Amino acid sequence: MNTFQVAEEIIVNAPAQQVYDILADYHVGHRAILPDKYFKEMTVIEGGRGAGTKLKVDMEVMGNQSTFNLVVTEPEPGRLLEESDAEAGISTTFTVEPVNGGAQSRVEIRSTNRGKPGLMGWLEQKVITAVTKRIYREELANLNRYAQQVTA
Repeated sequence: MNTFQVAEEIIVNAPAQQVYDILADYHVGHRAILPDKYFKEMTVIEGGRGAGTKLKVDMEVMGNQSTFNLVVTEPEPGRLLEESDAEAGISTTFTVEPVNGGAQSRVEIRSTNRGKPGLMGWLEQKVITAVTKRIYREELANLNRYAQQVTA
């Protein structure tokens, strides 16, 4: 199977545990950092905090609407959070690591996407990569602002 990855990272001005707690909180924290321009609706179906959470996410990107049915796992609780939609062939991880003596956090968002074969798949991969990077940069900037507001 052909797959490709897209990733962005940032240094967030907040401790790793606080940042991870924001990401794992799908009722308030995670919802607050999603760029409204792309994420039209996020519905918590089950759970809402970390592993076991089930979500329905409606997105609109470049005029295309998509719905993802995500299941959240915590392969490394407190460090690594993963959202997966097996049917769509996408998995997104959020990795949080303390830096600068724990005062800040390095946060990476990385998605693994199922790609199509051939020239059309290659073109689609280039477009998806560029757009996803832009979305992730916005989401990470929102996370940095939100984390600072929560601690203020």
